[in-house]
Amino acid sequence: MTTLFLVRHGRTGWNKEQIFRGTKDVPLDAVGKEEALLVAERLKGEGLRAVYSSPLSRAKETAEAIARFHSLEAQVMAGLNDLNFGEWEGLSLLAVKKQYPDLYQQWLQEPHRVIFPAGEGLDAVRSRAMKVVEEIIERHPQETVALVSHRVVLKVLICALLGLDNSHFWNIGQDTTALNCFHYKDGRWVVALLNDTCHLKGVGGEKGKVDF
Repeated sequence: MTTLFLVRHGRTGWNKEQIFRGTKDVPLDAVGKEEALLVAERLKGEGLRAVYSSPLSRAKETAEAIARFHSLEAQVMAGLNDLNFGEWEGLSLLAVKKQYPDLYQQWLQEPHRVIFPAGEGLDAVRSRAMKVVEEIIERHPQETVALVSHRVVLKVLICALLGLDNSHFWNIGQDTTALNCFHYKDGRWVVALLNDTCHLKGVGGEKGKVDF
C-alpha cells in the first residue's frame, strides 16, 4: 500500500484579501508560516520518504517545513503548479465579479467548462497533476509521500482519485494547510482524510483558515 498525503500551502496575504493568485508567486504571510510549521509537526511521525511541491514559493515554503522533519529536500514538480487564472490573476474577488460577471457565474455553476482568458481550465490542471501522481506512485511503491500544492490543483486531484469529474469541483473544500490522505492499493484509491485542519485548532493559525 502506498500512502499519499495531499497538502495545501499556508496562507498568503492574497488569500486573506481574496485576490486571485494562480501562477503569481505570492509568499506565505506570518500566519501562513505558522500554519506550515503546524502541518509539518502534524506529519513528523508519518515516516515520509519524499516531499514534492509546486514551484511557487507559497507551496515550496510549506513543503520545506514538512521535509525538514524527515531530513529530506522538497522536490519541485512543475505539474503541481497552480491553475493559470490568466486575466484574473492579481484581481480581487470583487473586481472579478464586476469585470467578468458572466464568466464568474459560469465559474460558480459550471467550473469544468471554464477556460480563463489567457489562462487554462480544470481539465488541463487535472491532466498534468495526475501525471505527477502516477509518477510518484511508480517511484514510491509501498511508501508514504507528501505532495504540496494549491486549492484548485488539490480539488481536481481529489475529484480524480475519488472517480468524480471536474463538475464536482465545488463539492471539495480545501482550507489553507488542509491535510488529505489517500491509500493506493490494488489499483484503487481510498480516502482516509479530507480537508483536515485539526492541527490549526487553538492556535493563531486557526484564525487564518480560509478556502480561497
